[in-house]
Amino acid sequence: MSIEIIPVWQQVTPELQAELVEFWTTHKAIPHEGVAAERAKQAICITRDEDGKICGVSTAVIRVLPRLRQPLYFYRQFFAEGVRGKKQSVPFLNRARQILQEYNAGLETPESLGVLLELENQQLATHYTRAHEPAADSTFIGYSPRGLHLRVSYFDGARLLPPASPRRQKRTAA
Repeated sequence: MSIEIIPVWQQVTPELQAELVEFWTTHKAIPHEGVAAERAKQAICITRDEDGKICGVSTAVIRVLPRLRQPLYFYRQFFAEGVRGKKQSVPFLNRARQILQEYNAGLETPESLGVLLELENQQLATHYTRAHEPAADSTFIGYSPRGLHLRVSYFDGARLLPPASPRRQKRTAA
């Protein structure tokens, strides 16, 4: 299976936002419409099924881990059940990372060093056990407060920024 990955970073229209809210609430990924509407503004890529309905989405928001004190795009992706298990996670991640890297490179001052991944899917966590995973170009950096694998994929040529303040950030529903 190969899916078409459609970039939408910084181009989320009100119509796409409404579609994403419906997608997440229908699939019980984000049950609260207000949270889903805010998350939709963070969309990087989507994919659609043969009927034109969204069946996958990736999002990102800037986060600063207290230990790293560097800004990273905290990455999430969600697929409808029909897309899961079809080896689309890594290609989707890689395309989203490319979009974020290109966007970040176009900024006068970079806002991120790369992409932060928290592997919520236990099947993925047990599959990706190398310290550095070449296919996803990600490096294991420890465990999240929830006990999940944390990985970072740094952008090409990323340089450290002045240490950022690790402000407490509100957690939203997954």
